Amino acid sequence: MTDWIKFMGTAGARFVVSKQLRSSAGTWCFFQGKNILVDPGPGTLKSCFSGDQVLNPELLDAVILSHRHLDHSTDVNVIVEAMTHGTFNRRGYLFAPSDAVEKYEPVVFSHVRSSVEGLEILKENGSYSLDSLYFETPVRHDHPAETYGLKFKLERGTVSFITDTKYSPDLIDSYRGSDLLIMNVLLKEPFPDRDIKHLDLMAAQKIIEAIRPRLAVMTHFGLTMLNNNPGLLAEQVTENTGVKVVAAVDDLIIELDRVL
Repeated sequence: MTDWIKFMGTAGARFVVSKQLRSSAGTWCFFQGKNILVDPGPGTLKSCFSGDQVLNPELLDAVILSHRHLDHSTDVNVIVEAMTHGTFNRRGYLFAPSDAVEKYEPVVFSHVRSSVEGLEILKENGSYSLDSLYFETPVRHDHPAETYGLKFKLERGTVSFITDTKYSPDLIDSYRGSDLLIMNVLLKEPFPDRDIKHLDLMAAQKIIEAIRPRLAVMTHFGLTMLNNNPGLLAEQVTENTGVKVVAAVDDLIIELDRVL
């Protein structure tokens, strides 16, 4: 079976999430025989059983939190409970930053943390494995919570997720070599009077132009992106960079053998 990614939700920012203008479920990855759920936000469990393709969380091998914010972590406890068959079977792995599991107010409950086969703390320049599947967290992102992106080293190529972060040239160096680059692009333009630590469209274009992946996917949209037609904006970035760029929609599935 080919590797694939399903964007169960593409909502970013609290207003898009709270109004459910788009789904805020996580991203399901099937890589080299492993089922991995990244950032199970509000509604992820319901989305697993909605639509034509049922994704059974009991089959998950791992859950990854990029950071503790609620739009990325609200369903983590119920998803891990499902992965561990109600916590009765000690199985699966949880990867998360330290402040998601060790802070005075952790987002992952203690009984859930103790139910997994392995709990690994994400850190800058970290390397992790699930049998023959390897991924890295190359750099700590500039975001209010401890946040990391993901760089999967697959047999057919490198798939990277640049999650929530303010722009920095370090992002280009850290994610260089990505064949498929998935980016959280919250803003169409920066707010001149507010330091919002998320990527805007021009910052995303700068990263895409420098890294030049085979395919770039924008997701995690805030209101300013949604109000300006993300699909049309992706076409503009494609024209500006010469790199194919698409804007994810809810339930989009990307089969990696068509990309890598």
